[in-house]
Amino acid sequence: MPVSAKICGLSTPATLDAAVAGGASHVGFVFFPPSPRNVGLDLAAGLAARVPGQVRRVGVFVDPDDALLDAAVAAGRLDSIQLHKTAPERVAAIRSRLRRDTWAALAVKTRADLDAARSYAGAADRILYDAKTPPGAALPGGMGLRFDWTLLDGFRHPLPWALSGGLDPANVTEAIARTGAPLVDVSSGVEEAPGVKDPARIGAFLGAVTRV
Repeated sequence: MPVSAKICGLSTPATLDAAVAGGASHVGFVFFPPSPRNVGLDLAAGLAARVPGQVRRVGVFVDPDDALLDAAVAAGRLDSIQLHKTAPERVAAIRSRLRRDTWAALAVKTRADLDAARSYAGAADRILYDAKTPPGAALPGGMGLRFDWTLLDGFRHPLPWALSGGLDPANVTEAIARTGAPLVDVSSGVEEAPGVKDPARIGAFLGAVTRV
């Protein structure tokens, strides 16, 4: 099976177009004001209009309320909802109400952290394994951190899954080979500065995934 790729935190037409041209299966729009990748509703609407039908639009949220979800789904024409720091019960409620493909992000640093994935079975459609950020960090992801991929060795995934955290054009091939990830997700690894995506790096990342 070919490996799929999501380019997350897109905020300009040029970088969105680079993701689409490079073959990304998913494009991510962040709806979290503290993030340098945050997009407002108007910008999200403009970007969403550029996304062709075969590419999935993913909204990224941190324990959002219903008002934000409803506004973002409408503006961004979202196909999928990616939830960080959101309890399984809340994930299940969002999934049931919005009837959208729903991802639960799981912050990983130790093997014990993986055990929480099972609590999302029946609540989410996909688990996104991401690197755990330091205590007190303003952002739940997008900081270029990676976790020890060997933690996934022999782990029985309770749901379809994706790998995130510290991926970039230089290491994504190794990451896929080491973990067997069916879907990889990148944000800071294709940036020249926080929140500033580089079309060339996006192309290099997607090219590396395509060659796996």
